[in-house]
Amino acid sequence: MADEEPVSIWMQPEQQERSGPGRRPGYSREQITRTAVRIADAEGVEAATMRRIAAELGTGAMSLYRYVPRRDDLFDLMIDLAMSEVGLPAGPSGDWRADLTLLARQVRATGLRHPWLITLLTSRPTLGPHLLRVHEFALGALDGLGLGIDDVTGLVTMLDDHLHSAIRREIGWLEESRRTGLDSERWKRDYMGPYVRQVVESGAFPLFNRSILESRTAHLSPEERFRHDLGRILDAIAALIPSLRPR
Repeated sequence: MADEEPVSIWMQPEQQERSGPGRRPGYSREQITRTAVRIADAEGVEAATMRRIAAELGTGAMSLYRYVPRRDDLFDLMIDLAMSEVGLPAGPSGDWRADLTLLARQVRATGLRHPWLITLLTSRPTLGPHLLRVHEFALGALDGLGLGIDDVTGLVTMLDDHLHSAIRREIGWLEESRRTGLDSERWKRDYMGPYVRQVVESGAFPLFNRSILESRTAHLSPEERFRHDLGRILDAIAALIPSLRPR
C-alpha cells in the first residue's frame, strides 16, 4: 500500500491523548519544540533528534511521534518558534524604510541567536504562523506605494535573499572563529595578511589592490557592515519604486 501523503503540521490538531483519567497530556508540541531548539542552539540542528529530545524529556522517542509525526514537522515547528522572537509592532508605521530596517535588524538578531535557523529557513518551504506574521509585515510596509502585488512580493524577496545571505556569512565567520580560535581581525592580520601583502606587491590584480588599499568599508565590524549593506539594498528599493508604478 502506498504511503499516505504528508499533511502540513499546521493542519494537524494538537495531540490531546491523556495519560490517565483527568490528566493533561504529558507533553505538548511547544515543549518538544523548545527542547529541540535548546539542543540545536547548543550543539547544532543535527543533534536535535527525537531520541535526544526524548532523553531530555525523560521519555521514549516513540511517544513523541504522537505529537510531532515527522522530522520535517519538527523543523517547521523549530523555525516558527524561532521566528516568534522577531519583535515587530502590530502593523507597519507608514514609513516603509524604517519598517524594513526594523524587520531586518530583528531577523538578524534572531538568526544570530539560533545559528541553525537561516539554513533551515532557506532549505525548505514553510509557512508557519509566526513566519507568516513577519512576511505580512514586510509586504505591508510596501503596500500602499502604488505597486502591484508581484512587485511588492519581488522587492520583499530581494530583501529576504540579502538578509539570509548576510546572516549566513556572519554566522560562518563566527563558527570559523570558534573552530580556529582566530577572530576576524587576527585572521586578516596574522593568517591572510602576509599572503595579501604578497599579492598586492605583485601588482597582478590591480582592482583587487584598490579594493584593499582604498576601501572605506573593508574594516567595518559585522554590525557596521550589516547596516551599510542594508542601506544599499533599501536605496535600491527606493530607486526601483517609481519605475515599478503603473503608468
